[in-house]
Amino acid sequence: MNKIKCECGHMNPEGTVLCEACGKPVEGNQHIDGNDDKKLLNMRYDGSARRSQTYQKSIIDKIWSFFSSVKVGVWLIVLALIASIMGTIYPQEQFIPQDAVSRDPAIFYEETYGILGLMYYQLGFHHMYSSWWFITLIALIGISLVIASLDRFVPLYRALKHQKPKKHKKFLSRQRLYSESANAADADVDKLVKSLKNSRYKITEKDGHILAEKGRFSRWGPYVNHIGLIIVLIAAILRTTPIMFSEDYMWLREGEQRVIPGTDNQYYIENKDFIVETHNGEGEDGFQEGSVDDEIATNFQTDVVIYEATNADIVGAEPELEPILDYSIQMNNPAKFDGYTLYQQGYQLNEFENMTFYIHEEDDETQESLGSFTIDLTNPDRVYELDSGFQVELTNYYPDYIMTEEGTPASETDYPRNPAFVVTVYPPDSEEGEVSFLGIGMNVDATGENQYKVAIDGVEFRDVSGITVSSDRTLPFFLIGAMIFMIGVIQGMYWQHRRIWINKQKDNTLLLAAHTNKNWFGLKRDIEKAVEGTNVTMVKDQQELDE
Repeated sequence: MNKIKCECGHMNPEGTVLCEACGKPVEGNQHIDGNDDKKLLNMRYDGSARRSQTYQKSIIDKIWSFFSSVKVGVWLIVLALIASIMGTIYPQEQFIPQDAVSRDPAIFYEETYGILGLMYYQLGFHHMYSSWWFITLIALIGISLVIASLDRFVPLYRALKHQKPKKHKKFLSRQRLYSESANAADADVDKLVKSLKNSRYKITEKDGHILAEKGRFSRWGPYVNHIGLIIVLIAAILRTTPIMFSEDYMWLREGEQRVIPGTDNQYYIENKDFIVETHNGEGEDGFQEGSVDDEIATNFQTDVVIYEATNADIVGAEPELEPILDYSIQMNNPAKFDGYTLYQQGYQLNEFENMTFYIHEEDDETQESLGSFTIDLTNPDRVYELDSGFQVELTNYYPDYIMTEEGTPASETDYPRNPAFVVTVYPPDSEEGEVSFLGIGMNVDATGENQYKVAIDGVEFRDVSGITVSSDRTLPFFLIGAMIFMIGVIQGMYWQHRRIWINKQKDNTLLLAAHTNKNWFGLKRDIEKAVEGTNVTMVKDQQELDE
């Protein structure tokens, strides 16, 4: 890269606006109205060269320049905001009823929201925040933040670290706050410096030239903000990985004990009881426990016991369970353990648990039982041997029976909400079976020639609790990123970087100039307090004079 030599002898990188040593304008500086020698200096990044405005040869330089642009970063953020808004038009798939997920989410979106809902699903907006293009957009914002920060931080840090008290007269005279004093003695300068020290300015002196500075750390506030945002963006990307974030939905029936999904068989859960409280406006308290058909649910909870398998690492071994938590899960009152959170998400009342059938002769008006059997609707057996010698084979089982448009039986879900069966009954000492189709309100003789009939003898119900199992290990990253971001906001908002240069010329004229990144009134007040009682001329605001 070409070097530009200043009249002070310092070699400046190409693209430098103000000499890194003496501050004399080099080239390309942006000014305010007026003649060149009177225009105020643009002190952004102290006039140091930025990589994005210097290197323009290779493809890497062009990529760096592209992502270092503030406009590019703003447009990326706008696109992310638009995409986020699109993701809230209709609910994401994780928030639609679980029945719809198990059936077909596309049907739910179309039936609920019409053709726009179907288009929403087909365009992939139902998985907006985990889609590859949204994650790519978030990653591009992070890249833009990193490159834009480095492009500005490095030259600014270099310029501020190597500041020199002695500055060129053109640098001083073209600062916003400036004055010249012809009658200032050394005692006046000493008094001025002492007052600045009392105002907590750091004094640097060399060859009679003085730099008073305080609040430099506030200049790093925006970059601290960027670090916090980058951590938040990284956390958002990590949240799409199963290692850092997982969420599963499980149906847990009363009395059932099963492994908690997503825990690698380490934790188990048992549903001790499911309770629903409803409000129907009747009775003294207006509350009752029971059916919610025509009532408003005010509370539903699942009393659970969480177990840990102490031998989960032994393959094939029967789990040895040790209870670690006894808890009542309610809405907005989840159970938490070892980084996992269990939310009460839904419920299903009066689900079929098992059904008992008995066999009787078709022509027997008394319907005397010739034997009975019970089908566990969650885990049915294939064959049932009756004490009377009958054998019943469960040929087909439809937990949630529907009839398709083609006229064939099918199951809409895997849950026993409308069970139907095809059974084959084998009488004692007979190899010829009789086929029957059984269901709620249905008892169909497949051939019309059956000698025996299968009838429902009893039904048992149980409640089912819908539990969401969530594990989010990215929350600490979000918290750390947010805290760092707020530190940067406070750092840049409540402090200012103030600099005051005091240079004595060969003709004994004292030049006083000052600059701050904000709060010029506060800086002028500091200088006014420091020059009080001295022969040093109070600075004038040259921007106000131009206006």
